[in-house]
Amino acid sequence: MKRQDKIFGNVTIKTILENKEEFMDLLLLADEQEEMIKKYLYRGELFALYEGDLKTVSVVTKENNDIYEIKNIATYEKYRGKGYGTFMVKYIIENYRKKCNALLVGTGEDNRIISFYKSFGFEYSHTEKDFFKRNYDHEMYENGKQLIDMIYLKMEFSE
Repeated sequence: MKRQDKIFGNVTIKTILENKEEFMDLLLLADEQEEMIKKYLYRGELFALYEGDLKTVSVVTKENNDIYEIKNIATYEKYRGKGYGTFMVKYIIENYRKKCNALLVGTGEDNRIISFYKSFGFEYSHTEKDFFKRNYDHEMYENGKQLIDMIYLKMEFSE
């Protein structure tokens, strides 16, 4: 299989088709449990953003014919706040705009992360109660707050 590289100035986004687990260290920064990542890693598309070295990864899955979901987006800590996550989200939006009617993203109850996605045009969709308690073998925290419910945001594309 041929990898499809997209080049934007000094930034390259690669679609990773093989050896996806080589990116596990970075994926674990956004999803703390390897077993959960493995549930979507091989059924999803893995994108890796490089500017020189690897900065950010994301996994997007097809949930049905009309909906895709951003399952994971992670940037190495030393590169956070430099626009790599923003670049990746914009790339995903543009890449999936013609492939589906809607793009979902699920996140914990963290206002900073929710605001980040809303800045692209994502809007509240629904809440999955007790998601983190039911699906993870340990308590999870974001910015000091325990994660319990999964908040889903949705971006709809008009034809």
